[in-house]
Amino acid sequence: MDTLRPVSLGCLMVCLRCVGFSSLAAMGAVTMALAASAPAVASAQPQQPLLASARVRSLETQTSIHLDLRQRRISVIRDGQSIGRWPVAIGDPKTPTPTGVFRVETKLVNPQYESTKSGRVHPVTGPASPLGHRWIGFLQQGPNQFGIHGTPWPHWVKIRAAVSNGCVRMLNAHVQKLYELVEVGTPVRITQ
Repeated sequence: MDTLRPVSLGCLMVCLRCVGFSSLAAMGAVTMALAASAPAVASAQPQQPLLASARVRSLETQTSIHLDLRQRRISVIRDGQSIGRWPVAIGDPKTPTPTGVFRVETKLVNPQYESTKSGRVHPVTGPASPLGHRWIGFLQQGPNQFGIHGTPWPHWVKIRAAVSNGCVRMLNAHVQKLYELVEVGTPVRITQ
């Protein structure tokens, strides 16, 4: 099976090409720093992926993402309260979604993917692309990265299927909400 990467993938492990990402740093006053890690964009029309904005939240606010693989549901937990709960499609048993505690490493608007086998860049970006219009990367393993993203195939999410190569697929409207609630550095807890 051909795997894809953003330049990227529609729910397979993905490899982000380094071109920039944003992170948050707190030293006395909270400062913003730009680091690295976003997919390159290749399309007929030159287009830059938008990077996550580092909005400053109160240092006392505790936000995390919790993915329950057994229930195939993802939630945002803020200060102990669930403020979002959505169905997801997860990794196939042969290529499972990893478990553990991770952090949001990258946030991208309109990611584009590239096949890891052929190097072919998929021409579509946005909601109809295999990655949907939002990417939240949480685990880099060598050239591959796992992420939470949208999908043009809502059926797999609605039936909470185990069909990906490890990524987490959400309905585009749901991943938009999740994207707006979290920042680079937000903990991602994935449990069985």
